[in-house]
Amino acid sequence: MIRFSSAPEHAEQPPIPKHLWKVAALSGMASYLDAALIVSIAVNLAIYRDHYDMGVWMAGAISAIVTGCIAVGSLVGGRLADMFGRRRVYNLDILCYAIGAIVITFAPNDIVLFVGVLVAGLAAGADLPTSLAVVSDAAPPDGRARLVSFTQVMWVLGIVVVIFLGYVLSDTGMVGARFITGHLIVAALVTFLLRARLELAEPSEAAQREEAAALAAPRGIELKNVWNRAALLPMVATFFYYVTWGIGANTFGQFGTYLLVTVSGASQSLATGINLAFLPIALVLTFVFVRVADTPWRDRLFYVFTVVQVVAFCIASLTAGALVGMLVFFVLYQISNPFAGEASYKVWSQLTLPPDTRGTTQGLTYALSRGVFAGVAFVTPALMDYSASLLLWLITLCMAASGVAGVYVIHVLIRRSPGTAVAPAPGLGVART
Repeated sequence: MIRFSSAPEHAEQPPIPKHLWKVAALSGMASYLDAALIVSIAVNLAIYRDHYDMGVWMAGAISAIVTGCIAVGSLVGGRLADMFGRRRVYNLDILCYAIGAIVITFAPNDIVLFVGVLVAGLAAGADLPTSLAVVSDAAPPDGRARLVSFTQVMWVLGIVVVIFLGYVLSDTGMVGARFITGHLIVAALVTFLLRARLELAEPSEAAQREEAAALAAPRGIELKNVWNRAALLPMVATFFYYVTWGIGANTFGQFGTYLLVTVSGASQSLATGINLAFLPIALVLTFVFVRVADTPWRDRLFYVFTVVQVVAFCIASLTAGALVGMLVFFVLYQISNPFAGEASYKVWSQLTLPPDTRGTTQGLTYALSRGVFAGVAFVTPALMDYSASLLLWLITLCMAASGVAGVYVIHVLIRRSPGTAVAPAPGLGVART
């Protein structure tokens, strides 16, 4: 059960053993490979279109299938991990990802390329909820948030590496495209070998029982244990937060360069350079988030930066996508995103979802969210062509809604989860187990 310690709020966080950081890094490769796959397809799509003489429908199908397969993979993989063992699925799905990346890299035609994207996307999706559950199982209660949030560092790193490679290799055609996806093969195979040698201690039955009791959650992996208040409430709340925040993040991830060129009037090189220049800011600040993830500052900073994030989108909307307004937007967005973004969703999910069905429930929220993102992406170019201002205001409303959902998660769900660092009431100190 939860109890409150009298330790001062600024007390130093207990150190996390080195082997657990290794677990977090190898689990974080799921996020790295997920982000890198999506961005590499986006970066290489024009090259694929010319090299394989693709029609517009095949080009669109390959773009859409990435997000769709990650959604399906998350749903199925999370459930399989709970049913057959997280460690087993944890090792198998990364190997399947490597196979898919090999097919993508050496595809002789667009049909084979499509199959490779299908395999890699399903495997990447399956690895996301599984790897986060593995980190949670291995982590001590007072270090779980730091270890889970470190996977977000890997996610940002995947974007940075692929965009950098795409920028450097932009004039090398199919050779550069194969180099970009080839690095995914190497990364996946090395991760598979290291995961196979990793020693993971299963959480004790007593620890799982105590955590489930604190969350008022029934024990067992049966599907009926997903459809009860203990699982449904955090699942719905974290889903609503992630899907409303992610509509904005996913839109700018996929169409940020397109918007800068078609609406803001920037050149292709300037638009690409703007995206590349601001990404290191997000990477550094994500490390800062990891540092404070197990302290009350995690959620306090969320309050501040979710407001900054909404202000950023308001500026973009008020200026209707003008270049000066977009530059201000990108600065504010990259500053706020690490503290009010996907990292918060990952941490909150692992702290509030029941331990026995954590893979299933987070897989479900990932799957539904990615499905929504795919649908929004389908209509975004048309909506942008109709009215960029309308699109930006709709995204701003989504960001505001995500802030409200985040406040609910912090005030209602996080306060009841065991071993979490929340802002304490006067005289009670920091919440601990």
